[in-house]
Amino acid sequence: MSLETSFERVELPLEYPFTIARGTQTHAENVLVRIEDEDGTVGVGGGAPSAHYGETAATVEAVLPDLLEVVEDVGDPHELGRIERRMRETIERNPAARCAVSIALHDLVAKRLDVPLYRYWGLDPTETVESSYTIGIDDTETMREKTETAVERGYGTLKVKLGTDRDEEIVRTIREAAPDVRIRVDANEAWSPREAVTKIETLAEYDLEFVEQPVAAEDPEGLRYVYERSPLPIAADESCITLEDVPRIADRCDVANLKLMKCGGLREAVRIIHAARAHGLEMMCGCMIESNASIAPACHLAPLLDYVDLDGALLLADDEYDGVPMPGGRPDLESLDRPGTGVSSR
Repeated sequence: MSLETSFERVELPLEYPFTIARGTQTHAENVLVRIEDEDGTVGVGGGAPSAHYGETAATVEAVLPDLLEVVEDVGDPHELGRIERRMRETIERNPAARCAVSIALHDLVAKRLDVPLYRYWGLDPTETVESSYTIGIDDTETMREKTETAVERGYGTLKVKLGTDRDEEIVRTIREAAPDVRIRVDANEAWSPREAVTKIETLAEYDLEFVEQPVAAEDPEGLRYVYERSPLPIAADESCITLEDVPRIADRCDVANLKLMKCGGLREAVRIIHAARAHGLEMMCGCMIESNASIAPACHLAPLLDYVDLDGALLLADDEYDGVPMPGGRPDLESLDRPGTGVSSR
């Protein structure tokens, strides 16, 4: 079997400027991968690199020729384990680049078998959970307006970015604007351990679901300190990057937040989910700001998860791909009428 591969870098504008504790972005750079078999079937994957984890679109472009050479050399997309091993041997880091290839291969394999990806994995499409919709940091009135718009669009779970000197004001305002929705908050490492405990004690009165990454990932004892004193569940995101991190955070949080772009691929994502379960953790899958080319495959993991934060493509002003339908934020795998990840060109 012969495979042809290609990739392109795309700049995706956001609907609104998006601010978290670390900064603001108005667009996202993704790299799209295509793998075509000799019958003309094409698998599509997306990479959404994050400078926070040492990757950029330029570094993804730099290593993809070597990764795709592995794919072409193996030649059989069904040999996912062999390709994965050889890609890791070729490029140890650069998880977003490896992930883009992993997604394209899974899309191609499921299309060749004429089944959606969740069915290839043997998962129950009815067991999905509703994704949160993120409200980025802004002036308080704008955050209120974004909240009201999200509720009008049918989103019943909101994730609110914090890490300011007015965090309680923000949460109070959003709770007033959306009294009936589920709210979770994300500090993106912005608080010190003592500050986190104090803030969480105050924010707990607003009926929050959990608090994500309250302290720096480089401070595991700080995360433990917060976890042992918090009245709300704690989720680890920046502290949970690879499979090896799962046992390290198991006694420091309640929820592990997996991201495809952190771990390097779909097979690794499934391993992380099972490892987290074995350590008694709940599981969430989050995302960067991404095209449906990489959000769609993550949606197929939803039956394995307790929480979903897959709004990356929903935050875009435009995307050249459609993905898994998400009415009200819930991945609707049952209605998916396309094989593979469900990605299709608009």
